[in-house]
Amino acid sequence: MIVPAIDCSGVTEAALGEGMHSPSRQLLLDGALDVVASARPLVEVIGRRDRHLASQVRRALNGVVLNVAEGVGCVAGNSRLRFQSALGSLYEARAGLRLGVAWGYVSAEACAEALASNDRLGARLYGLARR
Repeated sequence: MIVPAIDCSGVTEAALGEGMHSPSRQLLLDGALDVVASARPLVEVIGRRDRHLASQVRRALNGVVLNVAEGVGCVAGNSRLRFQSALGSLYEARAGLRLGVAWGYVSAEACAEALASNDRLGARLYGLARR
């Protein structure tokens, strides 16, 4: 079954963030989405040479965002577990991008910003997972 795309062009950023508990949690989710946006072109390039690696990196990045979103909606221990899962997926995505460099699919310079974005989010998630 083919599901038609949903047009979100009229939806404001504020409307997309409705229901978040605090602005800092919304910023955390925004940071996770930024990681995906910075890695997307790299995953596309990797996918031209190694579709399995690209698929695994894509799934890991999806796991980061979805676990962060779930952690934002949970409390106490459950929140910590979701942030730990997001951190694990973030490490997996980072390793996948570095594998792309090691295999020569993408250059280290091309990955630099995506890896820096990954590290910034990782530091925040590490702190949240250790509370």
